[in-house]
Amino acid sequence: MQNTAGTGRAAHWHDTYSRGGDTRVSWFSADPAYSLEMIDAGGADPALPAVDVGAGASRLADALLARGFVDVTVLDVADDGLAHTRARLGADAARLRCVVSDVLDWAPDRRFGLWHDRAVFHFLTEPADRRRYRDLLAAALDPGAVVVVGTFAADGPESCSGLPTARYSAAALAAEFGAGFEVVAQRREEHRTPWDAVQPFTWLALRAR
Repeated sequence: MQNTAGTGRAAHWHDTYSRGGDTRVSWFSADPAYSLEMIDAGGADPALPAVDVGAGASRLADALLARGFVDVTVLDVADDGLAHTRARLGADAARLRCVVSDVLDWAPDRRFGLWHDRAVFHFLTEPADRRRYRDLLAAALDPGAVVVVGTFAADGPESCSGLPTARYSAAALAAEFGAGFEVVAQRREEHRTPWDAVQPFTWLALRAR
């Protein structure tokens, strides 16, 4: 059965990139410093497979390759952002596995030692979607894997790019992932959009028990 929600999400993000390109979207960050800080805090092993869900045109893929990660998957519901990443990396793009899929429909063919999600989970406002995400996470992780998640903070925006969002304190976000994960680090980020608006984020680094 076709996932009409996923199809709608792909069209939405295609339109968003068409209007703003890759550097004029609200989540643009030239330096994935918080992502890397959380990855370091979790002690992710560069020899193990890593995935960035909702990767879009994020510069995180560049940084992971530069750090010696040898098996990096970038996943996004629309190819628009991934196309910017491939163009930016040039020949190095061949070192990535690019997957175009709604994360809720994805059936990964391997397990991962690092799972990174900046600003996907907070768009999952329906409990059933969050359960599906957690089920996928459980099936996709190696024992001891590191999970890095960044969402809007409790005082963050109630919507983004025309879609409603959930907002989380560090404790509330940890509760979403439950007892199967140990919190190893948490941070608050005051992300500034390209037009200098502030979007508070909550970041967690988790380790699968």
